[in-house]
Amino acid sequence: MLRLFIAVAAATCIALPAAAQDQEASFGGTSGPDLSIDAIEPEIEAISVGLAGDAPADISRFLLANGAGDAQLSPDGETIAFSSSITGASQIWTMPTAGGQPRQLTFGNGIGFFRWSPDGKGLLYGADNDGNEQQAYFFIASDGSSERRVFPAKGGTFRVFGDFAANGESFVYASTARNGLDFDIYRASLNGEDRLVYEGRYGNFARSLSPDGRFAIITETVGEDGDNLHLLDIQSGERKTISAPKSRANHGDGGFAWLADSSGFYFATDLNREFKRLAFYAISSDAISDIESAEHADIGGVTLCGANDRYLAWVTGQNGRDALAIYDRETDRKIAIPEMPDGVFNLDCTGNSGKLLVRVSGYNRPGDLYVLDIAKGALTHSYRSNLAGLNADSLVAPQSVRMAARDGVMLQGLLYLPENTGTEPPPVLFLVHGGPTAESRASWDPIVQYHVGRGVAVFEPNVRGSTGFGRTYVKLDDREKRLDSVRDLVDMLDALGSKGLVDPKRAIVAGGSYGGYMVNAVLAAYPESFAAGISLFGVADWITALEVASPALKAADRIEYGDIGEQKWRDFYAVNSPIRQADQIRVPVLYSHGVKDPRIDIAETETMVKILRANGIDAPFIRIPDEGHGWRKIANRLFYYRRQAEFIETQLGLVEDSR
Repeated sequence: MLRLFIAVAAATCIALPAAAQDQEASFGGTSGPDLSIDAIEPEIEAISVGLAGDAPADISRFLLANGAGDAQLSPDGETIAFSSSITGASQIWTMPTAGGQPRQLTFGNGIGFFRWSPDGKGLLYGADNDGNEQQAYFFIASDGSSERRVFPAKGGTFRVFGDFAANGESFVYASTARNGLDFDIYRASLNGEDRLVYEGRYGNFARSLSPDGRFAIITETVGEDGDNLHLLDIQSGERKTISAPKSRANHGDGGFAWLADSSGFYFATDLNREFKRLAFYAISSDAISDIESAEHADIGGVTLCGANDRYLAWVTGQNGRDALAIYDRETDRKIAIPEMPDGVFNLDCTGNSGKLLVRVSGYNRPGDLYVLDIAKGALTHSYRSNLAGLNADSLVAPQSVRMAARDGVMLQGLLYLPENTGTEPPPVLFLVHGGPTAESRASWDPIVQYHVGRGVAVFEPNVRGSTGFGRTYVKLDDREKRLDSVRDLVDMLDALGSKGLVDPKRAIVAGGSYGGYMVNAVLAAYPESFAAGISLFGVADWITALEVASPALKAADRIEYGDIGEQKWRDFYAVNSPIRQADQIRVPVLYSHGVKDPRIDIAETETMVKILRANGIDAPFIRIPDEGHGWRKIANRLFYYRRQAEFIETQLGLVEDSR
């Protein structure tokens, strides 16, 4: 049974219980704590509240709205596999490309990733224990008739899947099994055998295998936003460097698309450029050539499909939204694209079918799937999101807003304004993204839509250091300059207030992970700016965070934050960490953390709570034992976000404090 206990000690502390015992996630594993209907019935009953007339729906209905997550076409183009958490945990579902009834394929503790085998007979997937990110691998038949474990989870070992070989019997992945820190490259088979191919240092990840199985594309982490690009000979273990610029660049975030004859591949890179452009690497000449670029925008999602590699597809992202492009390599021209919905796109195009799968996440759709028959120009809406009864017409599209920081740097963010606010500007909730190398984009966010429907504006800032605005912009928060990005939040609030768009006196700042750090930092450095804060599993002490970070993060952190092994950076963060400045925070802060978080130690949040409470500051704390870095399980999401909503509306004076 899910038991909730409340301990009052200067503020409310709410904890969810851990499962009776940790078990390896698998097709026969547990689904976390044993939940009774008594525990979740109030949340389910609440979805019927507030639907009459113009009253907004309860937040539970927004959280239960569901769409397709990661989605992939089968090699023959006839079946779609996608992830969905509609049952409470992320599972694999399949359905015909032409549309029809989806069928659930996995039933365990939840999956982390999946890939079709090249022959289409099954899917490889990974699953961890309650968010600890230490995955076991499983292989399940495409019809669900059989399933087996390929690799068990190993305590302290992290794996990152790479790609299947064309024969479907072997694949490559990166793992820290050798020493618990460095990611090495392994070649493995579906019968559970593997061998070390390349010993790496920090972050080396296999991204794609050539069709002939000879070469693996390797990205070597150089900061959170950059990497070096290499080609690894799988047989000899020799690694050839393709690109390792002194001024770091990104080569790996936009996808890789090999030609069928293994002579080269398409990819997106910002090497020697401000924005990512489409490029091609030819093995014979060892040369990178430019193919396509977009003005002040990044290209990504690069994929090839069709007979003889006929169609090359990609997306261009700008101001938080994507546009689709398809190039016909046979006729040497771009193809006219049917009208697509507003939002963020993910592409998958494989085999000789000539079909392109487009997943669309937008302000009014959690995840729709479209299949484009490129040759025919026919677009099929294969899968529609379930809005849980919400009125799609009442959902609000964001506006892209730009403003200058006090030092002249041009900043950008997405602003969601409620309707019918009267003559007074509305209160505002700042939602700060994690990363920091990430971008707030116009995708589905149930928390945004709920609060906008309640009359609260929501602003998603892209402070300096965010991606999507050029190579120079993403470097503006490196190391000593990190505090400039914290100050951006204050400048953005002032700008929105001066334009009369929001009420700056009624502003709350919230964020998770690195966004949680930003909340802690801005409330400490600028205690008069925001009325309250919400920090989810956020960094408080950079010394501790950089010391205990998981191996994947350590690989990037040295560039982004400095090497914590050097006294220079220990001295810097001994002063410039929120935990050293917490006594300056003067407003209420809601804290939360998952006990099994492998990225940020829960002790950091616990220390912040103790400091604030000792100073008489209201600091409620929600501790979730069966989650890691974020809330995956629907029961936990329902529990947490209802409490967060209550906190926000209480602090903004929209409801009375019921405590």
